[in-house]
Amino acid sequence: MPRKSARLLAALLTASLWLAGCGTIDRPDGGVIRLTTQTWRPTEDPRIRAGDTTRVEALAAEIGGRLWSASETPTILALSGGGANGAYGAGVLTGWTESGTRPAFQVVTGVSTGALAAPFAFLGPEWDDELRGAYAEGRTRGLLGWRSFAGLVTPGLFDSGVLKDLVEEYVTPDLLRQIAIEHDKGRRLLIVTTNLDAQETVIWDMGVLARQGGDQAVKLFRAVLLASASIPGVFPPVMIPGVDGQGRLVEEMHVDGGVITPFLGIPESLLTATTPTRAPEGTSLYVLINGQIGRTGRITRGTLPAILARAYDTMSKANLRTSLAVNLAFAERNGLSLYVAAVPDGIEASSLDFDPVSMADLFERGRASAAGGLAWSELEGPMPEPVAALDDMGPPATPQD
Repeated sequence: MPRKSARLLAALLTASLWLAGCGTIDRPDGGVIRLTTQTWRPTEDPRIRAGDTTRVEALAAEIGGRLWSASETPTILALSGGGANGAYGAGVLTGWTESGTRPAFQVVTGVSTGALAAPFAFLGPEWDDELRGAYAEGRTRGLLGWRSFAGLVTPGLFDSGVLKDLVEEYVTPDLLRQIAIEHDKGRRLLIVTTNLDAQETVIWDMGVLARQGGDQAVKLFRAVLLASASIPGVFPPVMIPGVDGQGRLVEEMHVDGGVITPFLGIPESLLTATTPTRAPEGTSLYVLINGQIGRTGRITRGTLPAILARAYDTMSKANLRTSLAVNLAFAERNGLSLYVAAVPDGIEASSLDFDPVSMADLFERGRASAAGGLAWSELEGPMPEPVAALDDMGPPATPQD
């Protein structure tokens, strides 16, 4: 993590320890919302809970049927989490268009920062200008900074105002209309959040939501994207109405989809299937990692913020490698090709470095790599275990902040 980002995070983490318990969300007993104080219109629920086996399997069967019957070569694009590193992924998509080799995807999925880019990736190259604008033209200025520090009033270090404004600027009724058109063609846009109350992954079929139209759909669409990108402890969670098993309207607490799932490739119910179902010739899964896969050896400063930040980075990379290995095993059993693009390990990148200049540089690196045909590599098993060489750890005199 760059020093300025690490120092800011360290200072704010220290402040948050003193302010713990100050910022809270007042929730109704049992999460039940009083219907008399809520505007709620029952519609088709676009959310698919990971624990709802029937709906998960139905979604998997539907997507599988669409892929197997597609007139074009079936392709899936999965966009991972990664905070500010999403600028690299946005650059890769833009450069991929420039290369003339970017396919049309039957399914696009997004987690965390990948959720913010997924609608544009889903709608195709005509929306590359929006990708560039969101990630490389300074709109993240002030996202993490003293002015947005909100530890006193919210259960997160920072106010999500800048992020919310960004989502509202780009998620318009026209965007939903275009997504609805593509959904009716059989294509699917899926966004992942984590329901903290249920401790489970929630997959949102955003095409179902887009087809509903109206202000309610626009508001919920924005809320889902904001929730998927809300890193717990950094940004406050997003409260989304839902219906419980007793038919009551309840308030659900949703946060970053990456808490459980670093990216959504093959649906969970299919990953453990032992009976191979051969995919059509040429079927490909592209996983765009908004971050780095390999270990980065360095000395960690012996402070609480530095240890927490380093532990989070280590945990995230390990979870990512595990998910890649499981998806690779499925792909090999079923005849899919798995391609991966990620921030090169030699580049300094931090998921919390939202400095506009740094993000613009990361965007350009991704764009140039993809435009030159260098971004994507086919992943083949067995997946090697990345090892950080001791020589790469740097001298003890320059510890990690």
